[in-house]
Amino acid sequence: MEDLRNADLLLADARALLAEHASVRAQAAHALDALRRDVARAGLESVPVSRLKDVTGGRLRISTLEKAGFGTVRQVLDATPYELQSLPGIGARTAGQIHAAARQIEQAAAEAASLRLDVDRPDHHTTELVVCLHRLVVAGPDLPRALEAAGDLAERLAPLLAQARPARSRLRMMFTLPARRRRAREAVEEIEALLDGAAATRLLLAQVTADLLRPPARDFEAWADFESRSPEYFALLAELAGEPLGTGQGLLPDDLAAKVAAQPLDDTHRRVSLRGYQAFGARFSLAQERVIIGDEMGLGKSIEAIAALAHLQASGDTHFLVVCPASVLINWVREIGSRSTLRAYPLHGPDRPAARREWLRDGGVAVATLDGLHRLGDLAAVELGMLVVDEAHYVKNPETRRSRAVAAWCGRTRRVLFLTGTPMENRVEEFRTLISYLRPDLAAELRSSDVVAGARAFRKAVAPVYLRRNQQDVLAELPERVEADEWVEFSGADFAVYREAVAEGNFMAMRRAAYAEPATSAKLKRLLELVEDAAANGLKVVVFSYFRAVLAAVGAALDGRAHGPLSGDVPAERRQQLVDEFSAAAGHAVLLSQVQAGGVGLNLQAASVVILCEPQVKPSMETQAVGRAHRMGQVRRVQVHRLLTVDSVDQRMLDILRRKSRLFDAYARRSDLAESSGEAMDVSEQTLARLVIEEEQRRLLPGGS
Repeated sequence: MEDLRNADLLLADARALLAEHASVRAQAAHALDALRRDVARAGLESVPVSRLKDVTGGRLRISTLEKAGFGTVRQVLDATPYELQSLPGIGARTAGQIHAAARQIEQAAAEAASLRLDVDRPDHHTTELVVCLHRLVVAGPDLPRALEAAGDLAERLAPLLAQARPARSRLRMMFTLPARRRRAREAVEEIEALLDGAAATRLLLAQVTADLLRPPARDFEAWADFESRSPEYFALLAELAGEPLGTGQGLLPDDLAAKVAAQPLDDTHRRVSLRGYQAFGARFSLAQERVIIGDEMGLGKSIEAIAALAHLQASGDTHFLVVCPASVLINWVREIGSRSTLRAYPLHGPDRPAARREWLRDGGVAVATLDGLHRLGDLAAVELGMLVVDEAHYVKNPETRRSRAVAAWCGRTRRVLFLTGTPMENRVEEFRTLISYLRPDLAAELRSSDVVAGARAFRKAVAPVYLRRNQQDVLAELPERVEADEWVEFSGADFAVYREAVAEGNFMAMRRAAYAEPATSAKLKRLLELVEDAAANGLKVVVFSYFRAVLAAVGAALDGRAHGPLSGDVPAERRQQLVDEFSAAAGHAVLLSQVQAGGVGLNLQAASVVILCEPQVKPSMETQAVGRAHRMGQVRRVQVHRLLTVDSVDQRMLDILRRKSRLFDAYARRSDLAESSGEAMDVSEQTLARLVIEEEQRRLLPGGS
């Protein structure tokens, strides 16, 4: 029968895909094991040979090894059995026990090893792993769906075809017992029903299998692809390494974490693989329904939100709304389109009315700005599957129009997801305001004693509504960040301008005085040296300053060779275009940006050198700016250079800001130990300016106060 022959072919296609995928994964796993052993062996160079006694419960006598000069476990692993047996008192059995104990330590170290794929220092095993992962990445986002379909077909078709075997021949059916004939006919009917909707599945299996069967990429091709889309490689690597779902559960109690882990997450409409911590974040938003995800910059909060929207779409919801600052609206539209099958409608600009009508009619994700949300009109008839508010700390003041608009939408929407990397940058009371939009009951229950007791007690109290993870907790593969304070002295001309600004009590003029005379500016000279060094190494640079005048001076000094600047008056579409041009530039390039413009919503991981022209009043502003480069997708070590002038406003600011930063870390970043009140976290710009001006006037002006 033709149906049975078609079923044979379909089963063969499914098994071929499963077998080829298993083969590629096995090759990748082998390369991963080899790389882990390399990392482990390097680490064992510092592990003393005495640790062998811990593994064997003290049964091994290692004094002979130590006397023979074996100081580390690595040296034992590198020695041959013959070399060990040649030592006095060590026979073949003891040598075997020593080697077994050393290998046990090596295995434990390999399992715990943090892997970093360094694009600038590719070795043999790292390259082998990247080439293997490349075959899985190029199979595309349809690979998980194809594997699920293939597994389902293999599980269902194999027994059905076995039951239908007598039906392949009329003669065989004649000599088959009645009960067996009946089962064969029933199996044929089930196979026919299964084949009715299998055309698209067969095409999917064929396409994905063909992708997997491509010859391995050449080394440089695989590394180039890795550099362009490293998050996909690291997601596969985490899956291959067995990253558990609960990775990055933050400070959630175990019972809540278990509830989140049990929450289903449908990937039918998702076109991106998730890291374990990202899947956990998406599940958290679905399980708790009204939450804040406060993951640190660069961990992919938008992907977690899109994963939740895709799940809800598969569950039958049709309309969703994302609200964000205007600067990131285009980025959201692009992310939704590339990470899911959902359609995004930007409700902004002259096409807003048409996009609104189309969204209302067809469903999908409407993307509106925070300041334009109140102009959406009466949409009470629309039942939102979820409301997502990005950069939610912008609505921490309940008196603003944008906050009132968000609060109104929260009031009529069942599921609400707030995203913010810095929810507690100032007063804990403002964070309580964010919670009040989502869970007024919980906000009312928060006690001042929770704050006074420290960060851990406070985070435990808000656990039902708040999840935060940090880079060092969940992105072990992220390249290191090297920070350097570049101290310089005022030139004579710049100091004269600075002294005049101090006398006038002009805080902003004091902050930019080091660039007043570009021809002699020591800061500008050091900046150019850093840029030239980056150019010699083919590295991309992003230069941040609060002041447009400073960026103009830098741009002029670079003779127009810089992209940008990104500033508040540059439309969101143009900002993204500038970032795209900077990222696409071959080799070295420089991007200029105001810290308040480039620090929000833009992905700058093409840059591995960050230069900050002056310290910022808010530590979080600098953290956000640096986080745009040092984030998921970064494949190079990030160098952060802060340009600072000795005996100046810079030095005075840092003393105050470091104290503020420590408090912020305690409450919002690390959630370790904090002994201070949340109210002490606020150092306003006005207070900071007054303190610095008074200090500098006392220091520089005779009789100054």
